[in-house]
Amino acid sequence: MEHWNIYVADQERYDKMAYNRVGRSGLMFPAVSLGFWHNFGSKDNYDNMRAMCRTAFDHGITQFDLANNYGPVYGSAEESLGRLMKDDFAPYRDELLITTKAGYDMWKGPYGDHGSRKYLMASIDQSLKRMKLDYVDIFYHHRMDPDTPLEETMTALVDIVRSGKALYIGISNYNKEYTKKAADFLREQHCPVIVNQRRYSIFDRTIEEDGVKAYCKEAGIGIIAFSPLAQGMLTDKYLHGIPSDSRIARDHRFLHAQDLTEERLDQIRRLNDLAGQRGQTLAQMALSWVLKDDEVCSVLIGASKPAQIAENISVTQNTYFSQEELDMIEDICKIKN
Repeated sequence: MEHWNIYVADQERYDKMAYNRVGRSGLMFPAVSLGFWHNFGSKDNYDNMRAMCRTAFDHGITQFDLANNYGPVYGSAEESLGRLMKDDFAPYRDELLITTKAGYDMWKGPYGDHGSRKYLMASIDQSLKRMKLDYVDIFYHHRMDPDTPLEETMTALVDIVRSGKALYIGISNYNKEYTKKAADFLREQHCPVIVNQRRYSIFDRTIEEDGVKAYCKEAGIGIIAFSPLAQGMLTDKYLHGIPSDSRIARDHRFLHAQDLTEERLDQIRRLNDLAGQRGQTLAQMALSWVLKDDEVCSVLIGASKPAQIAENISVTQNTYFSQEELDMIEDICKIKN
C-alpha cells in the first residue's frame, strides 16, 4: 500500500499538540479534534477531505469524530472515513481515536431513530461496515430519548463495549439530569461513561447554565465541545458580508443570514478586536476560550480546507486569559442576542 510522505517524525507530530485526560479514564484527547459533521459527505471533494485529514494527523490531531447520519447523504461521512482508512490511515489505526454516534434519524421506519436497543445494535454494525473498521474507540448515544427507558439505551451501550465493537461509552447532548442518571447506571455496570459531547462557545453557554459543565468535572466525565466557532460566526468570515463559499451561502441547515443581526455583528467586531490584541485571529481566540480551563478536554473543529486546520492548531499554546480579557468578553456578550 502506498502512503503519503508524512513530513514530520512521529514524536515531532505529537509535540505539536497538547493532550488532555478524558475525565477519570485512561484515555487522552488531543486538545483539538477534527469533526466530520460538514464537508465529508457524498457531495464533497474527496481529495480535499484527504488533504484535511493528512494535515490534521501531521499536526497531532489523532481524533476523527463522526456520526451515523453525517453527510449528506446519511452515512456518507462514515463511508468517506472508510475510504480514507483504506487509502491512508489503516497502518495508523492504533494512533487514532475514531468515534461515532447514533440517536438521530438514520433510516425510515420505527427502528432507525432515538435510543432503542434495536436501533443502537443495528447502527454500530452498519457504522463499522461503512468505516471498514473492527471497532470504534468511542460509541456515543447522540441525544436524550425520554420515550425509551434509559436503562435500555445504556445497557445496549454496555453490551456494545463488551462485544468489542467499541472501547468506551460516550453520550452527546445530554443535560445534567440525564448525564447523572446515565453515569450512575453505568458505574453500577462497571462500564463508565467517559465523555459528554456538548455544544459550547463564547456565544452558547448552555453547559454552564444547565450545570453539566460543573457536574461532569465533579463526576470525572470529560467534555468535548462542538460548534466552538458558533457555526462560523466566531470568525472574521462575515465581517464584510456573506462570502459565496461560506456556510450561510452553501448550506442553509444550521446558520442563516438572519442570524447575523447588527447586534451580533457588533459582538463579532468587538471580539475580533480583542483577538487581535492577543495576537490571535477571532477563530483562534474562540477555540482558546473553550479550552481555557480543565473542564473541556477537547474542541471539535470543522474545516473546509487544510489551511484552516493548520491555523487553529496554535491555540493549544495560548489558552491563558487575563481577568481583564475575560471580563471584556463577558461585557461584549451582555448585548442582547
